[in-house]
Amino acid sequence: MSDCVFCKIVAGEIPATVIDSSEHSLAFADISPRQPVHILVIPKSHHANVAELAAADPEALVDLVQLGSRIAAEHTNGSFRFTFNTGADAGQTVFHAHGHITARTPKESGGN
Repeated sequence: MSDCVFCKIVAGEIPATVIDSSEHSLAFADISPRQPVHILVIPKSHHANVAELAAADPEALVDLVQLGSRIAAEHTNGSFRFTFNTGADAGQTVFHAHGHITARTPKESGGN
């Protein structure tokens, strides 16, 4: 979608601090983090929310969850949230499916 900020990030039209990517997904740092770790994981293709993504492209949803889980393991001490807001009443403000990986305690640098 031409006016979708996340589609523009995927296309490289808007800069982002990219953490990692996979065939179907992209992960980047949230520009307004609410926790010490706050990373967004999005499908590269546009879907308005996670329910739409699950119905239209289950393979991309699995890819997104696998990428998010790997990133969470790398950036947290093993305790994290991976959440999806679906719809304005649930707090979704960008209508491109995305999961938030958040954690209060990042992984210690230099440790496991």
